[in-house]
Amino acid sequence: MDLAIRDIRQHLGRFLATVVGIGLLFAIVLSMNGIYRGFVFEGLALINSTNPDLWVVERYRGGPINEQSILPEFFHYSVAAMPGVEKASPFIVYPVERHIAGKSRRFTIIGYDVFTGLGGPKKLLAGRPITQAHYEAVAHQKLGLRLNENFRLGLHTYTVVGLTKEGTSPDGEPLLYLSLPDAQEVIWLPDNEEVRNQRLRIYQSLVRPGLFTVQEAEKYLSRYSIEMHRINAVLVRLMPGAQVREVAQSIRDYLYLSVFTTPEQIEIMSQGRLNRPRMQLFLFRTLLLIVCVVIIAMVIFTLTMEKIRSIAVMKLIGAPNRVIIRLIIEQSILLTSCSYLIGWVIIHNTYHVWPRLVLLTPLDDLVTFGLALLGGIIASLLGIWKALKTPPALALGEQ
Repeated sequence: MDLAIRDIRQHLGRFLATVVGIGLLFAIVLSMNGIYRGFVFEGLALINSTNPDLWVVERYRGGPINEQSILPEFFHYSVAAMPGVEKASPFIVYPVERHIAGKSRRFTIIGYDVFTGLGGPKKLLAGRPITQAHYEAVAHQKLGLRLNENFRLGLHTYTVVGLTKEGTSPDGEPLLYLSLPDAQEVIWLPDNEEVRNQRLRIYQSLVRPGLFTVQEAEKYLSRYSIEMHRINAVLVRLMPGAQVREVAQSIRDYLYLSVFTTPEQIEIMSQGRLNRPRMQLFLFRTLLLIVCVVIIAMVIFTLTMEKIRSIAVMKLIGAPNRVIIRLIIEQSILLTSCSYLIGWVIIHNTYHVWPRLVLLTPLDDLVTFGLALLGGIIASLLGIWKALKTPPALALGEQ
């Protein structure tokens, strides 16, 4: 006769209620593991998916993702002329909030040279990459756009020619890939009212007494144009055999720009923009796991203490200690395993509806289960030790 199973049947309602309650606690712990992993993954996803040999940015900046960096577009020609550089491509990354398909959406615009390919999407779920200089887009599936759908952005209408799920912004927002000139226009071109205001301010400054006549001011004002040929970074692909450190140092010395490899960009993001939120989530994740283990240990210890009378009766009729130990340990393992299974099923069937990525890994799941099982067994052993040390007459008398 399996005493553990028989005891569970005798108290089935209480066992099931306990299992469901602890299972919900496991679901929260596992979700917190996934939230932490997802936060780190999304924070570095754009860097990892872009992955050039070198990132060239404005001097003394850690950009373009950790902080903003602004460069004139023509700088990529100077970078391309450096020894060891095979290809240099202008790159724009800029978070925006715009109306798309009648809804206000927050997303990140990626602008790149569609003919060199550096910085563009590498894996598509459907459709094709951008092949024209204007009015085509590749959208992340989280943006909610469909293949071949037309949408208004800025002054023009764009067509979704491809869909991707690779990469998000560090804030977990979807990406929208545009050609470089389209991205520059959407981001840098002000509306007509702002253009008129700028022209009026320049005109008023030109016609101040002692500067220009009205006719001269109008002549110079006709040459006024909005500067949109700006980028955030230059992505570099090196020639085979080129030394990364030597090329990077040459760009720093001769072009007075900051240069980083992809691992260095990851380190900058990890120790910069992501550092404090990541530490906060890790601390909360650790505390939640500790609380979960403590609660499981307390529940199992309490259930063991409730069996002191039953254990005393078993000792009086001559039951060996191994039978008692097996009863408690088996119930502890069953309680922990069933609770964990409920939590695992809940989170693995609901994580995809969370607003941000919940990245569940087998290692985190295994560590969580192992620590909870270990805490339950230790609590069982403590309960068994106390129950066996209590004389049967005293245990029965206390009841």
